[in-house]
Amino acid sequence: MISRLDRHLADWLGAWPPSAPLCVVGSIRRSTPGWDGNVHPAIGVGSPAGAVLSVAPPYGEEVAARAGEGLAALGPLVPALVGFGERGWFTATFRWSTAPAALPDAGVWKAADDASVPEWLRPFGGEVLVVEDPTSGEHLAGVGVKRHDAHGHELSVVTAQAARGKGLARRLVAQAARRVLDEGAVPTYMHATSNAASAAVAEAAGFPDQGWTAFGVTERPRLP
Repeated sequence: MISRLDRHLADWLGAWPPSAPLCVVGSIRRSTPGWDGNVHPAIGVGSPAGAVLSVAPPYGEEVAARAGEGLAALGPLVPALVGFGERGWFTATFRWSTAPAALPDAGVWKAADDASVPEWLRPFGGEVLVVEDPTSGEHLAGVGVKRHDAHGHELSVVTAQAARGKGLARRLVAQAARRVLDEGAVPTYMHATSNAASAAVAEAAGFPDQGWTAFGVTERPRLP
């Protein structure tokens, strides 16, 4: 049986599973707007069995011809190869869950355009998960959902400085993951490899590190 994760990656990247240490595929998904309305010209996922790098179709053959150089050498060159030389290259830890931790719910689902939803959550659209101080109404934490396709939804969590250390983030991520699974998709979670706090949240919420990575062209130009 094809898993939700396999379906998601095949749709999102244009091919999955990888048939070589590094497979480069041209996908129309890289030249059309993504979850946030912006174009993401190169994105990839790597597993212990291999990796798939998805780029816009006009650049597929050129980048594929250099796949033998390996991702470590080729990756930093990809932004320029796909016409976005002003941007950088990122590598992150890629996680997913089919069994979120049995933590109590912490937040309430609200429409992203609700007046009480903080500005950073609004671009996610749909519904977002929020925690507010019951006395002041101050926003304490929230989860936005990047709905990449029908099969995979990526979770993004932020906690206000004053509310950190109380376990809100892990509870929110687990709560959001359960809803994604109920909707028939697989919840995914990415974080910088150096972000120990985000890694701890993921582990506690039921998103184990299985040695997978995500990588691609950054969303914004590099700082001068």
